Amino acid sequence: MVAALALTACGEKKTELGQGSSEVTGSAGPAGAKDASKSLTRCGAPVATLALVENPNGYTMQSSYNLPTSPVPLIRLLAQQSGCFRVVDRASGLKAVIQEQNLQEQGILRKNTTVHKGKGYEAQYTITPSLTFSESHAGGGISAIMGMIPFLKNFTGYAEKVSFKEAQVALLLTDNETTEQIAASTGAAKSTDLGMGGLSFGAGAGGFGAGWSNTNEAKVIVAAFLDAHNKLVAQVQQLQGKELPPAVPVK
Repeated sequence: MVAALALTACGEKKTELGQGSSEVTGSAGPAGAKDASKSLTRCGAPVATLALVENPNGYTMQSSYNLPTSPVPLIRLLAQQSGCFRVVDRASGLKAVIQEQNLQEQGILRKNTTVHKGKGYEAQYTITPSLTFSESHAGGGISAIMGMIPFLKNFTGYAEKVSFKEAQVALLLTDNETTEQIAASTGAAKSTDLGMGGLSFGAGAGGFGAGWSNTNEAKVIVAAFLDAHNKLVAQVQQLQGKELPPAVPVK
């Protein structure tokens, strides 16, 4: 602690790569899923191509914190890491592709460009995420309980900092050929945050000050989507595979 205070006093900062992430971690690509969550359920082979789109009704997040505007980027990572689908872009990446194709048609790009129209892959399925985030605070009830325990009665002031953060989400899978909703799943996650100086009780709380939680609302939402994804994979594994386009060549 003394060393940490000394570093702080000197204004020295340290950045740790790969630290502070959520339940969705790692990467996906030609090298496979790297450093993915151990909780992620996977498929042996992709069954179809997939696009993920924004919920047209937006997302409801009742919180005073600045949360991500969309969960889609992390869900796209989950979908690719699981190996159940080959993911096609229907967001900003697609807009960039169209721009490059238009530049090529206008003669701005080189003649032997590799960007041509008519080579895009169709999305055989679409996933639409739905999210409702809620946060509730526990106050006097927790304080009263702590006050009844001799050792803890001196810490009842911390009870006001106890809050329960919850997220419930859904993933909807649509067959783009028939427009039928083929599968759907829900996911949920809950975290107890006791704030700075608070106490944590339960698994992982080994002693005084141990088990403090700094989990914020965004991380709870991500965990809920991981839960929903795993449940959806169980349904996807029952689908008959569709004809897939040629794979991108790799070394």
